[in-house]
Amino acid sequence: MFNLTRRHMIAATAGAMTAIATTRIAAAQQNGAATDGGEGPFKLPPLPYGYDALQAAIDTDTMHLHHDKHHAAYVANLNAAAKQAPQIADHPMEQLLANLDQVPDSVRTTVRNNLGGHVNHTMFWEIMGGTGAGPTGELAAAVQRDFGGLDQLQTAFNVAGAKIFGSGWVFVTITQEGKLGMEARPNQDTPLMEGKRVLFGNDVWEHAYYLRYQNRRADYLSAWWKVIDWTKIDERYAAARQGKLTI
Repeated sequence: MFNLTRRHMIAATAGAMTAIATTRIAAAQQNGAATDGGEGPFKLPPLPYGYDALQAAIDTDTMHLHHDKHHAAYVANLNAAAKQAPQIADHPMEQLLANLDQVPDSVRTTVRNNLGGHVNHTMFWEIMGGTGAGPTGELAAAVQRDFGGLDQLQTAFNVAGAKIFGSGWVFVTITQEGKLGMEARPNQDTPLMEGKRVLFGNDVWEHAYYLRYQNRRADYLSAWWKVIDWTKIDERYAAARQGKLTI
């Protein structure tokens, strides 16, 4: 049973969260990506590629603002909350999100919004940086089985993203059995809040695309597939099947 008084090793949690992205983090450190999110237990992960690496879909200025300002702000807010309620840092982030009702009232909304934003963006950076080449192997078979193929997946995903009123995310979820699904969430909510696992997702907050696309969210959604790294998504798929996917 989840218990906020029970202590967990923060280092072990961090290790589990970053196991899939170890090589990408090393590359990011070589690129000198920003890592500022304030002092505290929550850390802003560096970008696993250069700020200009996603030009096929996302411009350099947007990447600087999105990672160094927006994501960093979520981390800073979490660290401020941890000063009020230090126990929130003692649990894996996916457990914390799945048990928000047990988070102290004084920081619950802050945790919901900012931890949601932190995990969503951590996943987001990880699954980009590729050339958009499609899935292969078991993942390709799952896409065919559950969506009817990659074209159908992309169309349904783009429609779901375009329909979100205001700000939010569209996600492809995965069960440990490998079953794929699609869900949209408002604001920084995530399927992790229901104990589910996210295979990948796209951010449709205006800060993710407005400098280049202005109000043309549909154009952003369509272009975004050009920078997907299906190799990384395949790694997440395998981790989910093994019960090792965290955020």
